[in-house]
Amino acid sequence: MSDIEGHRAPDRGTAGRGRNGERSWWPVVRAWVAGLAVLAGLVLPLAVASPAAAGDDHPRAYVTNFNSDTVSVIDTRTNTVAKTVAVGDGPEGVAITPDGRRAYVTNFNGDTVSVIDTRTNTVIKTVAVGDAPDGVAITPDGRRAYVTNSSSDTVSVIDTKTNTVTTTIAVGDRPSSVAVTPDGRRAYVTNFNGDTVSVINTKTNTVTTTIAVGDGPFSLAIAPDGRRAYVSNINGDTVSVINTKTNTVTTTIAVGDEPNGMAVTPDGRRLYVANRGDNNVSVINTKTNTVTTIIPVGAGPNGMAITPDGRRAYVANFFSGTVSVINTHIKEVTTTVPTGSGPFGVAITPQRPRG
Repeated sequence: MSDIEGHRAPDRGTAGRGRNGERSWWPVVRAWVAGLAVLAGLVLPLAVASPAAAGDDHPRAYVTNFNSDTVSVIDTRTNTVAKTVAVGDGPEGVAITPDGRRAYVTNFNGDTVSVIDTRTNTVIKTVAVGDAPDGVAITPDGRRAYVTNSSSDTVSVIDTKTNTVTTTIAVGDRPSSVAVTPDGRRAYVTNFNGDTVSVINTKTNTVTTTIAVGDGPFSLAIAPDGRRAYVSNINGDTVSVINTKTNTVTTTIAVGDEPNGMAVTPDGRRLYVANRGDNNVSVINTKTNTVTTIIPVGAGPNGMAITPDGRRAYVANFFSGTVSVINTHIKEVTTTVPTGSGPFGVAITPQRPRG
C-alpha cells in the first residue's frame, strides 16, 4: 500500500500542516500540483454492479480514493465497482484482516481510521489515531492493526476486537508505510525523512533496530517466506532489499522514476513496483534481483496488490482515476477500472467473507 502525502488536492486545506508548518517530506510535490488541480475537477464515472451472492468466494479489491473520501469495492470476477463506501477525510492506506471480514482505512486529513465491515460494506467504527495517518498493516492473527502517523512520528497499535488504540510507538522521521512479517513477530516501518526503516518487536511494541536504506523510503513489501523486506526509495529511484534475519540491506535495485507501491507474488518469485513518475510498473525477478519487464499503466500509479492466486495485479492510478488490472502471466494490462477521484491504496480480500 502506498500513499503519498504530496498528493494533496489544493482545496483540502492541509497545506502547512505538520512539523514547522511545512510539507518537507515530499520534495517533488510542485511537479504534481497542476495535475492535481485538473483531477480534482473531474467527475469520474463509476461502473456499478450488483453485489455478488452470499457464499461466492471470489476476492474483492478495496481501493481508497483520496479526493473522493471514499473506497471503491471492485468485484475481481467482473472487474467492476460493486460498491462505493464513504469513509473519512483523505483516505490513503488500506489493509484487510486475514479472515476478510474487516477493512481498515487510514484517513490522512481526518486523523482517523475507518473500519469497514466487508460483508455489508459499511463503516462500523471510526478510530482516532495520530496526526496524518498513512500506512496500515494487520497482524497475521488479525488481532492488531499497526498505523503509521506521518506527522506524529509514531505508530498507533489498534486492538481489532475493541477497535481502540492500545499502544503508541515512537519511530523515525515521517513514518509512511508499515508491513508485518508472516510470523507476526516484527513490523517494519519506513521513515521517509530519515531514510531509515524502524523494526518493531510486536510482542513488546518497541523499536529494536533501525536500518539505513535509500533516499525517501516509502512503501514496504515482505516476501511470503518472511526472509526479505523490500523498500521503495522514491527519491532514489531504487528498491532496497533487506535480509530480515540480519536486518541489513543486501542489495539495491534500480527501478523507474519515483517508485512507490509494491507487491510480491504469492510464490515469492516476482516483485511488482509502481513507478509513479514513469507511469509504469517494474517487474523484478526476486532470485536475481533484476528488472525483467516494464509494464505501462495509468497516470501516477501508487498502491498495488496481487490476487491470492497470483494471476492479477491491481494498480491504483492516482491521476487517471482508474485501476489497471495486470495479467501476471502475460505481464500486460488487460482491464482498466474507473474508480473515484485520486485512487491511492489497494488491498484484496483473501476470499469473499461468508455470513
